[in-house]
Amino acid sequence: DWYDALPLPDGALGLAVGSVTGSGPSAVAAMGRLRASLRAYAVMEGEDPVAVLSDLELLLRLTEPARSATALFAFTEPPPGAPGGFTGPPGGGWGGAALPRKLVLAGAGHCPPLILGDRRTEFVETSLSAPLGMLACWEAPSVEIEPAGGETLLLYSDGLLHRTGEPMDRAFARLHAAAAGVPRAGRRDPEAVVDHIVRTMLPQGLDDATSEEDVVLLAAYFEE
Repeated sequence: DWYDALPLPDGALGLAVGSVTGSGPSAVAAMGRLRASLRAYAVMEGEDPVAVLSDLELLLRLTEPARSATALFAFTEPPPGAPGGFTGPPGGGWGGAALPRKLVLAGAGHCPPLILGDRRTEFVETSLSAPLGMLACWEAPSVEIEPAGGETLLLYSDGLLHRTGEPMDRAFARLHAAAAGVPRAGRRDPEAVVDHIVRTMLPQGLDDATSEEDVVLLAAYFEE
């Protein structure tokens, strides 16, 4: 599993999560190629997440014809008049301009993002689509969302759900309950949101030697 948060031209920002099938060095190498390639595609045409994932699907088909992958890519436009764009490393705080209120995203067989705030906790309704490499030609419509100020968008891998050992419907319900239960005082801190969800979903912690499932969580907070 992998994630990325990358500054794009004109102060935009890209958010991505994905997963490749298989295990061992070959899967790690495939993951690295997809992650690096998505960065390049995002710079060239990030404002069209469907095009980004279509390019990624073609690359996978040419380089790993026997492998499939899931991915989700979200493009965020900078707020009007924002002077600084976005700065900061993945996993850390983002400085400069506040995150914009608009995202355009597309997913290929990946878990739907979760948006949480003081007034709502709900999964984003992404269009159902096959993983990359599963169909002769992948394509799915993009989805536009507008998080309110004070809300957090959570991207994650299905490893978070599988690690619970429960059926997927119950694991999704457990994730929703965990997100809804984030203390109000911590909802404006992406790291606190992630920590609470991990502790609630996986009491045994991330370093569970009995599980081979990777876990990825990426949280983006929208300033008020």
